[in-house]
Amino acid sequence: MKNKTLLFFLLFTTALFAQKKVNEDIPSQKLNVNRQITVVTPASYDSPANKNKKYPLLVLLDGDYLVDPFSGMLSYTEYWNDLPEVIIVGINQNRNNERKTDCHVEKETGLPDEFSEKFFDFIVTEMMPYVEKKYRISPFKIIAGHDLTAGYINFFLYKENPLFNAYIALSPELPKEMEEDLAGRLADIKTPIYYYLATADGDVAKMQKKIKTLDENIKKAPSPTLKYYFDDIKNASHYSLVTFAIPEAMYHIFSIYQPITSTEYQEKIVTLKSGYVDYLTKKYDVIQKDLGVKIPVRLNDFRAIEAAILKNGAYEELKLLSDVASKNYPKTTFAEYYTGLYYEKMGENKKAVNAYMKGYGYSEVGEYTKDMMLEKADNLK
Repeated sequence: MKNKTLLFFLLFTTALFAQKKVNEDIPSQKLNVNRQITVVTPASYDSPANKNKKYPLLVLLDGDYLVDPFSGMLSYTEYWNDLPEVIIVGINQNRNNERKTDCHVEKETGLPDEFSEKFFDFIVTEMMPYVEKKYRISPFKIIAGHDLTAGYINFFLYKENPLFNAYIALSPELPKEMEEDLAGRLADIKTPIYYYLATADGDVAKMQKKIKTLDENIKKAPSPTLKYYFDDIKNASHYSLVTFAIPEAMYHIFSIYQPITSTEYQEKIVTLKSGYVDYLTKKYDVIQKDLGVKIPVRLNDFRAIEAAILKNGAYEELKLLSDVASKNYPKTTFAEYYTGLYYEKMGENKKAVNAYMKGYGYSEVGEYTKDMMLEKADNLK
């Protein structure tokens, strides 16, 4: 976590990559006032090559001060393709301390009062349709908040069909009995839900106690559809924990998106007796199905699966890997490389040479150059 946080601070102080940030006013009949949002689109959003691409949505309550740290961290990780690009929408709530009226709950019931119910409706029936109409939003949606607003985001989980797929609760101020009720609700939801909960050793004591009780209750009633992570951050205050928590939260939510790591390779892939290519295709199917992100299989992930196949002598799977390469990088050297490697390992050198030479006539991909294909063929002649 320390390395991620260090990177976060470095990028937060330097404008590295070109996101686009604009403020917009949304007329609200629910609130009888215009409400300002801040929208940050990723660097690739306006590229002609991505005109049909859709992006996950990250909604930030307390947008006034959460947009910049979230966008800074995501700008860095997007650049390295470590996390997916997302569209950020921050709801600004601190001009006139709107957050207190937006998210106010009745002490006796622990439920939103009349105005905060209207704010809830503003998000669901006015802001979200506005954003989805104007921007290219994928089905995967995240919401985050800090203290008061972090407690408030949990009310979306009380609905039969939660609007958001992932929740980032940064030191939430939990209303009456929410530490009991929310745990039960999370256990009952049948669709995949990501939930990140954070406190710190220097957090407000009264809030920290309820947060830890919520954590205990969630762990008592595990759910196969809940992807839960609790973060008790050391050497941090109620405010500084935000900078530590943001990268941890986003890496938790998008863990499946990340390239295959050495740990994943050693613990989950090379130990398989078979099904290496199946592991790869399922990983990218989940990325598309759960996160709404469609990307070609990364070259490094191909290499990891290739290494596992060769290490375990499962050469038949190289032909399957060639099929996956052909779907992701059609008419390139890449698919023919794996076809050639398959025949080479099966002892059919003539067919291997033909495959490598066929690849020589296609477009290059990364290190899989025409010269490489020619060299592979020459070595077998």
